[in-house]
Amino acid sequence: MLKRLNPFSRRKALQLGRCKSGVTIIEFALVAPFVLSIACYGVELAYLNTTDMKLSELALTLADNASRLGQTDNSAVTPTVTETDVNSVMLGAEEQGRTINIETRGRVILSSLERDATTGRQYIHWQRCLGDYNHQSAYGNDSTRNGLNGAVITGMGSGPTKIAASAGNAVMFVEIFYEYEGIFGEMFVENITMAKEGAFLVRDERNLTPGVTGTGGMYPCT
Repeated sequence: MLKRLNPFSRRKALQLGRCKSGVTIIEFALVAPFVLSIACYGVELAYLNTTDMKLSELALTLADNASRLGQTDNSAVTPTVTETDVNSVMLGAEEQGRTINIETRGRVILSSLERDATTGRQYIHWQRCLGDYNHQSAYGNDSTRNGLNGAVITGMGSGPTKIAASAGNAVMFVEIFYEYEGIFGEMFVENITMAKEGAFLVRDERNLTPGVTGTGGMYPCT
């Protein structure tokens, strides 16, 4: 047999039934996972876009710096590019990409695209690489697939119009491949390989015949 509540207990029960002090906490607990997910997704997209922008800037900066190698104020001397020169611009790229771990998660490929005087073909005269990410150039190398050996290279560039070198000049062409890993793993964005390109014509006269001279090269494409 149920006991009847005394007046005091009945009053407390009625007060508890009308109490709304915990509604906000309950609503927050229900909404918080959705709000947090949206916020984290926004952070992930911002990081992805920032990384994409940094890779684009890195490709253009390296191509620009490489196009200036060997410049000289002595008009009587046509400069060549040395291994020391190449080391300096590649080291600059390494420093520029340090915040996104370009050395361990990326592959930066610098190619000198030139026109062969004998055959008129486009070919890669020399090539240097930075980064541990195992990825080859989309266009060839400077030995077995340089355009004179292997398949013909009509030009370089992923756009509809290929970039080609004119006679006696060279194009400094940069490819970057980067293994993107999200801040939150693959929760919002799958791990992808990002690719960027940059190209600049050599700014001054350059003696292209010997390719890269000197010793001590630190960035072979192995």
